[in-house]
Amino acid sequence: MTKDNVITALQDGLRAIRAPNPSPMTYTGTMTYLLGHKDIVVIDPGPVQLDHLHAILNAVPNGNRISHILVTHSHIDHSSLAAHLAAKTSAPILAFGDAEAGRSPVMQKLAQSGQIDGGEGIDTGFQPTQTLKDGQVIGTPAGAITAIWTPGHLGNHMCFQWENAIFTGDHVMGWATSLISPPDGDLTQFMASCDKLLRIAADVYYPGHGDPITAPHVRLGDLIQHRKARETQILNELQKGDATASELTAAIYKDTPAVLRPAAYRNVLAHLVDLEQKNIICTDGLLSINGRFRLLDHIDQ
Repeated sequence: MTKDNVITALQDGLRAIRAPNPSPMTYTGTMTYLLGHKDIVVIDPGPVQLDHLHAILNAVPNGNRISHILVTHSHIDHSSLAAHLAAKTSAPILAFGDAEAGRSPVMQKLAQSGQIDGGEGIDTGFQPTQTLKDGQVIGTPAGAITAIWTPGHLGNHMCFQWENAIFTGDHVMGWATSLISPPDGDLTQFMASCDKLLRIAADVYYPGHGDPITAPHVRLGDLIQHRKARETQILNELQKGDATASELTAAIYKDTPAVLRPAAYRNVLAHLVDLEQKNIICTDGLLSINGRFRLLDHIDQ
């Protein structure tokens, strides 16, 4: 693992700098990746921290430039430095879209209802200078990079494939599972994105936090099974009777540290939204953070 703001070589033509922003949600800090030997492509510039900005700029060889700034998604720990870096370098910012881009119709409706909160860590002012489509190939001095739309953790989340590697942002990490907090995050989309990545060959994943993942499809399989197991836990609890998201969180995450309980609660809520869309559970009235959820009758048959 690289130290804060120290450049570490990962493979030929790829280096990393870890931002000094450790926390329970960012692990040891956000990873900024630098692609290329001369002109440099930056993936996820990170949070607005002056030392980190200087570390990125100082990593560019004399006489060369930053040609592209790619952003996996618009959480402040990944995207908020992008505008500052672009102002210093004139490099374009490339991403799927702004903070609300990529939301499913279900999540758009939930956002408009105002009944489900959300908005944790969102870089609401993020605006790329160039939007990317799923499967778009970006020609760069470091070689071709393919944009892969992977909504779930956030509607505008993208992964980037370069040579044998995929930069997975917060979609796939080795140290933890992704936070999925509706209406910004969408578990239905997340699971579909996992299936999508399973169909793409790669030797290594470089995540937004933590060490490289050298058995990427094994890790993907683990994440998929984890979500399925969590769904089973929720359904088993609902077999005992109606419950709120808060009650389900307390029953399922008994040993989770208090500092991580809010994230656990949002993940439970994401499962409940997904299960309602599958017509497995229901709640009275508008879906809300205070709603009581119950199994539909056909589940017991």
